[in-house]
Amino acid sequence: MKKLVIFDLDGTLLNTIADLGNACNYALRTLGFPEHALPTYRYMVGNGVRKLIERAVPDADEETVERLLSLFREYYGEHATDHTSPYEGIRDMLVKLHENGVALAVATNKYQAAVDRIIPHFFPDIPFVAVMGQVEDRPVKPDPSIVFAILNKYPTPKADVLYVGDSAVDMETARRACIESVGVTWGFRPVSELRGAYADHIVSATTEILSIAGIPQ
Repeated sequence: MKKLVIFDLDGTLLNTIADLGNACNYALRTLGFPEHALPTYRYMVGNGVRKLIERAVPDADEETVERLLSLFREYYGEHATDHTSPYEGIRDMLVKLHENGVALAVATNKYQAAVDRIIPHFFPDIPFVAVMGQVEDRPVKPDPSIVFAILNKYPTPKADVLYVGDSAVDMETARRACIESVGVTWGFRPVSELRGAYADHIVSATTEILSIAGIPQ
């Protein structure tokens, strides 16, 4: 049985795309840039909010990016939970993992202030051993530094760790950290991306994660 399961957040535990898209569109609208349809944000998110802004306005200079970032954070800080919700089966899966002695952690490129608001809102009763987002002194995924930070906080042999995410960024993060990966099909990216990123497992239901983690069904 695995001893630690590390989860990505956006597109893995929570469907956040509407709130992320609305926040970005607010920033774009405020500065007079064209907005994007919400479904297109599925392919813009995943590498942190700065990269999201740069993808939304590819020709923006650094000053404009900073203004857009500020506006995004202003809006998202107030509306991060408006339309966001856990995916089906997520809460039950987390509870069952915990009840079976598996430690739980979150590793996300979402900036830490947003993570610190969202996780307690949606999972107030889940005792994560680490909840880590993007901070200034740590590179974003797929750099594996965030995984190493979690393992430093909760030491666990890599063979006993599972990493779960919905994108190539996540699969590459797990590969660079030398831990087993699980790609989920309910997130923001297609199955073809997970296959192309050499996911060790690809699942379409949370019960499959339990099985891979060694939890009896």
